[in-house]
Amino acid sequence: MPEKIYIFDTTLRDGEQSAGVAFTPGEKLEIARQLEKLGVDIIEAGFPCSTPGDLEAVQAIAREVRGPVICALARAVPADIDTAWEAVKGAAEPRIHVFINSSDIQMAHQLRKDREQVLTQAEEMVKHAAKYTSNVEFSPMDATRADPRFVFEIVRRCIDAGATTINIPDSVGYAIPEELGAFFRALFENVPNIHKARVSFHGQNDLGLCTANTLTAIQNGARQVEVTINGIGERAGNTSLEEVVMAIKTRKDFLPFYTDINTREIYRTSKMVETYSGMPVQWNKAIVGKNAFRHGSGIHQDGILKLRETWEIMDPAEIGIPQGTQLVLGKLSGRHAFKEHMLELGYELTDEELNRVFAAFKELADKKIEVDDRDLEALVNENLRSMETAGWRLDLVQVSAGDHAAPTATLRLVDPEGNIRVDAAVGTGPVDAVYRAMNRITGLAPKLTEFSVKSVTEGIDAQGDVTIRIEDEKGRTYTGRAADTDIIVASAKAYMNALNRMLLTGARPAEARANP
Repeated sequence: MPEKIYIFDTTLRDGEQSAGVAFTPGEKLEIARQLEKLGVDIIEAGFPCSTPGDLEAVQAIAREVRGPVICALARAVPADIDTAWEAVKGAAEPRIHVFINSSDIQMAHQLRKDREQVLTQAEEMVKHAAKYTSNVEFSPMDATRADPRFVFEIVRRCIDAGATTINIPDSVGYAIPEELGAFFRALFENVPNIHKARVSFHGQNDLGLCTANTLTAIQNGARQVEVTINGIGERAGNTSLEEVVMAIKTRKDFLPFYTDINTREIYRTSKMVETYSGMPVQWNKAIVGKNAFRHGSGIHQDGILKLRETWEIMDPAEIGIPQGTQLVLGKLSGRHAFKEHMLELGYELTDEELNRVFAAFKELADKKIEVDDRDLEALVNENLRSMETAGWRLDLVQVSAGDHAAPTATLRLVDPEGNIRVDAAVGTGPVDAVYRAMNRITGLAPKLTEFSVKSVTEGIDAQGDVTIRIEDEKGRTYTGRAADTDIIVASAKAYMNALNRMLLTGARPAEARANP
């Protein structure tokens, strides 16, 4: 019988550590609910000691998401572990994930401790976590650059102390698959009590090898893998959930295993994380990229027309990718039909959300001849984003520009107390003028570090999807995203979204961020 590979999703923890990503509590809860639909086994919901907001978000997920194990990360210190337990104790199945540095370079220069001190601290803190729950995971951070003999000893002692899952992290993306395979074989040969724990692997993508390393770890005894949606994460990112899951499903000849992932929810989950993170999926990204199932070569197109399997090793329908453009809604469509179609696309809207999104749909349908599913996804995500980051609200944008005129923008905003504020500004272009006017009204002056616009669909009447990143005076980054048929309006909405996010979420203290 094939063995199960347990999927440990860390999108809400390591994924959120991507520079410029800061999920709001509501977004974290919605992503967690979608991960439950996807069928992940463990959700690492956050790092509760980092901020009170993250603690509250993990507590909400623990209360409301009952299917998967809910895990919280903690450094090997009592306060972190106590806070992690406060965060997850309400879960149906709580887990505490304890980590400590294990490589000589990190022990000496980050912890400033010797090996024996680290061994003792790890052992004591795993025991401390085990007082709260029998579901304790331990990670010797930077294990792939550590002395293997030291890793074997710290793993042995932490299993005896109560760890039931042992995770081997390639924390800086250093490992080569052949080398990693030998490491895992040696782990099983040299840790006498290893059979008492489930062995896991956490890969980073600094050398572009994390998926290959993860599959190698599975082939050499790992039965849990730590992954993120779209591969987001610290620096170059983490192992992509979708790549590992589909590799297992597609290549059973080399990977005689299975997962409990409902692969038809992959595309929906990918789009949600793309939207809330503000990190666009690259077109040639495996599995979920825009070009993953598109064919430009005449030879390929000919083969696809004759038999899809000639050039596609996976059926896009199995990933939940919509096939073709479904033009089923227009300006005469009713509320009930709209609600039902949103359910088909995976959006379960509350009455308040439905009212807002349906009104926006009617407005869009008056501007566009054809409204397809991509428009609807952009529309609903843009409106849900603006509801989640409520604060300042854009009420009017009016721009005057031309090749012989100074670009001028007049804005009317509604502040968080409901007061109407109006001002105008001149800029180097219409978008710059809009942003200057918004800064004047709000009294904020972040640095714009990134601005991009792309078309949601084809055609001259397509919506423009704008993504921006801003940076506050302390160097903390916030993302805003919005869509509209007028790219100036979309730009204004995206900037407003980023400003509200800056006011709402704040930022984690740098010293409290972690990357096992």
